[in-house]
Amino acid sequence: MSADLHINFAGVDFQNPVLTASGTFGSGMEYSDFYDISKLGAVITKGVSVTPWEGNPVPRVAETPSGMLNAIGLQNPGIDLFLKRDSAFLEENNIPYVINVCGHTKEEYMEAVERLSDTKAKALEINISCPNVKAGGITFGTTAEGVEDITKAVKSVAKKPIIMKLSPNVTSIAEIAKAAEAGGADAVSLINTITGMKIDIRKRTFVLKNKTGGLSGPAIHPVAVRMVYEVHNAVKIPVLGMGGIASAEDAIEMMLAGASLVAVGTSNFFNPTGTLDIIDGIQKYLDENGFSSVSDIIGAVN
Repeated sequence: MSADLHINFAGVDFQNPVLTASGTFGSGMEYSDFYDISKLGAVITKGVSVTPWEGNPVPRVAETPSGMLNAIGLQNPGIDLFLKRDSAFLEENNIPYVINVCGHTKEEYMEAVERLSDTKAKALEINISCPNVKAGGITFGTTAEGVEDITKAVKSVAKKPIIMKLSPNVTSIAEIAKAAEAGGADAVSLINTITGMKIDIRKRTFVLKNKTGGLSGPAIHPVAVRMVYEVHNAVKIPVLGMGGIASAEDAIEMMLAGASLVAVGTSNFFNPTGTLDIIDGIQKYLDENGFSSVSDIIGAVN
């Protein structure tokens, strides 16, 4: 008998633990040309804000060894079009999904969360790597006080489980996770991208117009595994792990470190159907090692 891949995460049932990371999968429309994306644990949508965001000027993507840098700037068409087009597509096709939410102020986050709570999304993932315009541009997720404050704010209006997405660009990821938990978060997801830079030595200019960008891909996987392990052992709420997952082995490693769910990001760009291979690989690993449920391997590293 095959092992059960179902996971209860923050009170919500997922048919398997493999999701797609925000910003790497759109809302699934394009990828649905490659395979039946309803087979995923869930699609995590690109970030959604109350009003449309144009994003950063180009060039804003650059390849790096075993990864990529991006400075997209959370470009998105805003909540109205998202509800009319993206969530409608997902719901009409019975595709499980989680909505990633972004904002420039506490009030923007709260308005978006309130409006998106009426969708059929399984949960809302709150991107707190956005610049807080009322705090001089410092990102919401870089201080424990800021994280607890924004978490309390969105929880006060949320009707769905709230997953706070943590930035790795902090002194202590465990302290940030504890702040999210103290603010009432139902779960945390990590890691977001690591700040990096690339310079063209011939032109002696920055490759990205924004100068810096977020590093993602296999290069950051060991950092992500370490941080997931630290957070899993610091808080009682569940962890959604991401960062450089490109194979079933990567996903299993993340789950052994403490992730209940995993999200596949950058590898979607070079292997669009790789998520199915990861689901199959997890199933094979569980069956070959005598596990009855995928939940048996969460945090099971010795």
